Amino acid sequence: MGDIAKETPLKAALDGGVLTLTLNRPERLNAMSQELIGLIIEQLDRALAESAVRAVLITGTGRGFCAGADLAGTGMGTVTGADGKPDLGIVIERLYNPMIRAIRELPRPVIAAVNGVAAGGGANLALACDIVLAARSARFDQAFVRISLMPDLGGTWLLPHAVGDARARALGMLGTSVPAEEAERMGMVWQVADDDMLMAEAMQLARRLASGPTLAYAAIKRAINAAATNTLDQQLDLERDSQRALGRSADCKEGVAAFLAKRPAQFTGQ
Repeated sequence: MGDIAKETPLKAALDGGVLTLTLNRPERLNAMSQELIGLIIEQLDRALAESAVRAVLITGTGRGFCAGADLAGTGMGTVTGADGKPDLGIVIERLYNPMIRAIRELPRPVIAAVNGVAAGGGANLALACDIVLAARSARFDQAFVRISLMPDLGGTWLLPHAVGDARARALGMLGTSVPAEEAERMGMVWQVADDDMLMAEAMQLARRLASGPTLAYAAIKRAINAAATNTLDQQLDLERDSQRALGRSADCKEGVAAFLAKRPAQFTGQ
């Protein structure tokens, strides 16, 4: 599959094992339309299918990362159920949930480089990624309550896991805007970078992950996802089984050999 043309809502470029996805609706602060979401899912499917993709980096064009849902562009204001009343659940199930599941289940690292405002679903799109870097001027805004809605795109699961129950409740109910450095202190963000250095630092991290042991990254993602509902005994069993499989991999053999030889490992994802 070729890269998406620049005039479309999503720019995609694969280089050095890193698939960079740039939300490209700057006139709408990259609000998510049905077309944009479909293109994101298409590229996540590509990342799953193509072995050349070893890490995914998501960012935005212009002064915003993502302003959340484009209410007109997703049909959220017009889709109705059998009773004729608005049915936001239909849109969430068809569009947003498959995208978040694809990010969380992708056996590759997914990095978010939050270059500006991340509001509503845009904030939770970032939180769904494995590692979040933010520009110093960025902010995270659970804006749903301002129009009498609740966080979606996994926000009610992602927020408590990132910042704890008390903060998640307050953020959801108050709709407070959180600056990047405060988001880092809370645990929503891995690191904050100066605005002009964000993409360089994000790409450096993405390339590091792309050259790393992708089988181990996939196992880490699966285990952390499962930990939310597993008992300790179940998690210990999962770790045992996953470690057994990893221990038989060519990458583990290479990692041990490189460690003993005191040289950099050359991982292949095998």
